[in-house]
Amino acid sequence: MTQKVDLWFDPMCPWAWMTSRWLLEVEKVRDVDVQFHVMSLSVLHDGRDLGPDYRRAMDNGWGGVRVALAVEREHGQQALRDFYTAIGTRYHPGGEPKTDDTIRAALVDVGLPESLAELGHTGAHDDELRRSHHAGMDAVGNEVGTPVIHLNGKGLFGPVISPAPKGEQAGRLFDGFALVTEYDGFFELKRTRTVDPIFD
Repeated sequence: MTQKVDLWFDPMCPWAWMTSRWLLEVEKVRDVDVQFHVMSLSVLHDGRDLGPDYRRAMDNGWGGVRVALAVEREHGQQALRDFYTAIGTRYHPGGEPKTDDTIRAALVDVGLPESLAELGHTGAHDDELRRSHHAGMDAVGNEVGTPVIHLNGKGLFGPVISPAPKGEQAGRLFDGFALVTEYDGFFELKRTRTVDPIFD
């Protein structure tokens, strides 16, 4: 029986990117269907007291999530997956700036209208963005960011991984992740990160 896995991501988060690449690999080796959903670090940190550099990043983060949500709304789930792969490849392994030009290029990469990039500058659909955000994040509380996965009726932050495993190793990590979601009393596993995201 196919397991449904829901991933909430913000395109600008490298850790969510790593987790998404892992889940796409899991789809090759396990009977799972990954559904992608938009959350927003800018929504998460709205109104919080942040350092100036992080505040600038959050202020700049609205464009990518607004456009991602518009892609899903107007073109569907597969288009969202494709756009996330395109924009994430440019942002993360590609190291491109988080600008309108990069968003437009990612839209072109997957055959979507460049005009969608303009929606990054309007808050007209921010209520919808906040609904998508809270659908993923409310289940895990406000002490975490992205990635968030919902599986077996549980929402969990993570896993935070680097690099993303491939093949059967990806499948085995998923098996372990799925097991911890089966226990109602499970809350946290963590250790300090010792590496940055390794894009391969």
